[in-house]
Amino acid sequence: MPAVSARLNGDGVVNFGQDSTFAGNKTKQNNTDGNSIGDFYYTPPSGFLALCNENLPNNTFDLNTGEKPSEHFNIVTYTGNDSTNSITGVGFQPDFLWQKERGGVASHSLSDVLRGAGKHLPSDAGVAELTSASGTDVVSFDSDGFTLGSSNYDRVNVNGDTYVAWCWKANGAGVSNTNGTITSTVSANTTAGFSIISYTGTGSAATVGHGLSSAPEMMIFKVRNSTNSWTTYHKEIGATKYLELDTSGGAGTASSTFNNTAPTSSVFSVNTANSTNASGNNFICYAWHSVPGFSKVGSYDGNSSTDGTFVYTGFRPAFVLIKYTGSGEGWNMQDTARYPENGPNANVLRADLSNAEANSSASKIDFVSNGFKHRATDWSLNASGYTYIYIAFAEDPFKYGNSR
Repeated sequence: MPAVSARLNGDGVVNFGQDSTFAGNKTKQNNTDGNSIGDFYYTPPSGFLALCNENLPNNTFDLNTGEKPSEHFNIVTYTGNDSTNSITGVGFQPDFLWQKERGGVASHSLSDVLRGAGKHLPSDAGVAELTSASGTDVVSFDSDGFTLGSSNYDRVNVNGDTYVAWCWKANGAGVSNTNGTITSTVSANTTAGFSIISYTGTGSAATVGHGLSSAPEMMIFKVRNSTNSWTTYHKEIGATKYLELDTSGGAGTASSTFNNTAPTSSVFSVNTANSTNASGNNFICYAWHSVPGFSKVGSYDGNSSTDGTFVYTGFRPAFVLIKYTGSGEGWNMQDTARYPENGPNANVLRADLSNAEANSSASKIDFVSNGFKHRATDWSLNASGYTYIYIAFAEDPFKYGNSR
């Protein structure tokens, strides 16, 4: 962002650090700010800086350090061919892969490196894990994407159908973690605040190691060999409550789910609930915490206005997942890969539904350089007095976000 000059009603010129001559009206003075940046007529007071991108604060994922959000989370769109289909351009091996057909009714498909290629769970249903026939569906997780085979469950590679794939980088094949009372297998990307955790339930109060350096702020659990719903923890509703990813239900209350105990920097807690710790059952958990410049887990209150609530994330989002904490509205998913144009993003998929992608005027959101802003009054995203939880991932940190 360059320093800015502005003329007010043709009567004046403002210098934010770019020109001490005020467009040739004064003699150049060459004064700089405390960071030796800018061209001021007078020496700026201590703590006041030129308005330019060099003076914006750095985040973990600043481009000048070589880190880009797209090295840890990326989105690709593709067309199915019902045959060998190598999808590239992700930029890394997607250790967690979430796919959805865009144009038709079909379940979501979630797969990961701990369960292995060919193991699918649909976010829109509380069914047990599906195993694809050899050479079908997701065949492998590759260094720059993933390879698909012929379509078995008709959800990831039907000939001519269009798809979106949201891709997260963890840390490859898992390692054993003994921080909790239950030994887990963990693939953790501590830089990006994301981990995949696999464990076997005990049916009694326990802790499980997650492999991250900070406490998870959002966790999604699924029992692999049973029909329980996807139980979800979110820091904004706390450890006494839970949401279900596969339903539009509101936050429920149960001490049996997370043992009324918030996660720590090393473990999360579970109790007797079948959805998080049934004895002898196998579980998968996806866990995230906020990382400045890359991800944000938070909440906001709606205002029922087309000049809607602005949610500051500190980056231009590439993807947001939003849920009203009450009952009746599901999990909205919006991203810049399916809607790259400038202007309100209205292309919606629902994590809890198998519905095709919809362009809904009720779900308009502006993705801006430092967050997202609602442009519709619909109660699924922006009703006055309603509280919403979200998780967002970055396209660019605020310091380098560009308008479109």
